[in-house]
Amino acid sequence: MKGFRQFILRGNVLDLAVAVVIGQAFGAMVTALVSFLLMPLIAAIVGKPDFSAIQAEIGGSKLMIGFFLNAVVSFLLIAAAVYFFVILPVNALLARIHRGDKPPDATTKQCPECLSTIPLGAKRCAFCTSAQPS
Repeated sequence: MKGFRQFILRGNVLDLAVAVVIGQAFGAMVTALVSFLLMPLIAAIVGKPDFSAIQAEIGGSKLMIGFFLNAVVSFLLIAAAVYFFVILPVNALLARIHRGDKPPDATTKQCPECLSTIPLGAKRCAFCTSAQPS
């Protein structure tokens, strides 16, 4: 039992468990945003977007193209909602937080001969073997 307890209390397992729970809650939030806000808004503008009736028959088999189109539209709406309502605001917030920070010191430089990226302390370029200025 001691080994099992150590495994369960290891940081990676707990981090993963928290990520799954937060991800599930976030997924429910995004689904609600798309289902209850975006889809009714689109339905008010262009009518109810439902492609489920679209189908084709090939060799006696029905291809339910409409259900696939519904899934694609739903995916695009969810992706747009995540991008515009989560990614863009978080990026703007992080940019505002890090606005005054100075960039980290460089650890590489460019070789003047072949323009390859090499470490700052290199005396010769690993790619073209040219001697590097001090």
